Amino acid sequence: MKIIKFVLLFSGLIAFTSQAVTVIVHPSNADALDKKVVKKIFLGKSTKFPGGSQAIPIELKDGASRASFLKAVVGKPEAKYKAYWSKRVFTGKGQAPRSVDSEAEIIDLISKNPNLIGYVSDDAVTDSVKAAGKF
Repeated sequence: MKIIKFVLLFSGLIAFTSQAVTVIVHPSNADALDKKVVKKIFLGKSTKFPGGSQAIPIELKDGASRASFLKAVVGKPEAKYKAYWSKRVFTGKGQAPRSVDSEAEIIDLISKNPNLIGYVSDDAVTDSVKAAGKF
């Protein structure tokens, strides 16, 4: 019985940490965004959407959606992502994405600014933003 409880608990943890996320943009953004483009934007290697307009990433401060995004899109765990941005900021090569507290805040900001790009859990997406890709 203890083994079954452990397996169920472990399975739940895996499901929790591997939550799918949706990259979102302003509804007026017509650019096609794939994983490679989104990764470059969030790593500060690109400051523009494919169509040429400015791309400003915003992200969650913490949580399952952040962990899933970093793993699935950026390809770095939290510690390596923070170290990456610490080095870039220290050397003057970039500014880390703005961090916000909630998915609702990301949606609100993106719905008001066509230059922003962010991510939320799949079930948080509303009609006020455009889903640009699921990862």
